[in-house]
Amino acid sequence: MLTLEKINKKAGNFSLAHIDFTVDKGDYFTLIGESGAGKSMLLEIITGLLIPDSGNIYLNQKNILNTPPQKRNIGIVYQKPTLFPHMSVFENIAYPLKIRKYSKEQIKSKIQILAEETEITHILKRNINNLSGGEIQRVTIARTLATNPDILLLDEPLSFLDVQLKKGMLSLLRKLNQNGQTIIHVTHDYEEAIALTNKTAIIENGKIIQSGTPQEVFQNPKSAFVANFIGISNFFKGHLRLSEENSALKIFETSGIKIFISSNEEIYADGYIIIPSETIAISDEKLDSSEVNNFHGIIKDIYQTKSGMEVIVDIGIDITAKITNYSSDRFQLTIGKKVRISFEASSITFVRN
Repeated sequence: MLTLEKINKKAGNFSLAHIDFTVDKGDYFTLIGESGAGKSMLLEIITGLLIPDSGNIYLNQKNILNTPPQKRNIGIVYQKPTLFPHMSVFENIAYPLKIRKYSKEQIKSKIQILAEETEITHILKRNINNLSGGEIQRVTIARTLATNPDILLLDEPLSFLDVQLKKGMLSLLRKLNQNGQTIIHVTHDYEEAIALTNKTAIIENGKIIQSGTPQEVFQNPKSAFVANFIGISNFFKGHLRLSEENSALKIFETSGIKIFISSNEEIYADGYIIIPSETIAISDEKLDSSEVNNFHGIIKDIYQTKSGMEVIVDIGIDITAKITNYSSDRFQLTIGKKVRISFEASSITFVRN
């Protein structure tokens, strides 16, 4: 449906470089990146508000590079909604339909359908100033959908909503997509992407550095940036070789640290490993464990999370372990304390470069 082909755009000291991706009809595509990565600029190029320095944009196999924004049939919802404060909810949604010369009956019928779809039938007569943040976003989406856009673009639509309102909006966006609406959603929150998307791309400094299904990207990050961005702490580059001590295992060496792993990969391969932090055991005593990966280290940091504690241990490399509050109290873990950690060789994922 939508294909971006070798898009380049320079703005001051920043550049979008060689952007390529395709969004098929019915996709929920998320573009994830930090502030300043180029996400919003890319949306403006898709809408036609910005013209790229080079490249092509195809919508339904037609090159729309020189098509003006109002003729692209692409709708966009910005981070901060732009509704008319002097109009009611009904009048706001009706506005683009009036411009397109819809009859009163057509407008009423269309708004009723959109209101039911976005669950705002009970607020159609309200003034915009009397709406909550979540209601304002729903009205904005309804108004944008009024013109039946081929693609709905969302620029950080959930960033100003609290947890409860965000849950409701996630449910609405899933429903819209399940009903056939193609969506491109820009966000800095990968958890939003997990909840919504079937395709995703990570953008860093104006370049797409990894793309694919959520499973491909989130379970197999291809760089330390992607791993850190999606919350994977234990991501290490190194070299895989044969173990002389245990023929059933291989050794992965990183920064002088040798880690036993279970892998069917060929020996002498460069790549990286991911060690799930929840699989790492930690103790202030010698661990009574048959696991081959046993290390002593010093605690560098401890901090509270929603589900327990995260403990960063320096073993020559920084390893992060997720533990319960009970374990933290039991072992009286403090910064600077000497501890031991262990983890199974089978818990480690190896990915070749």
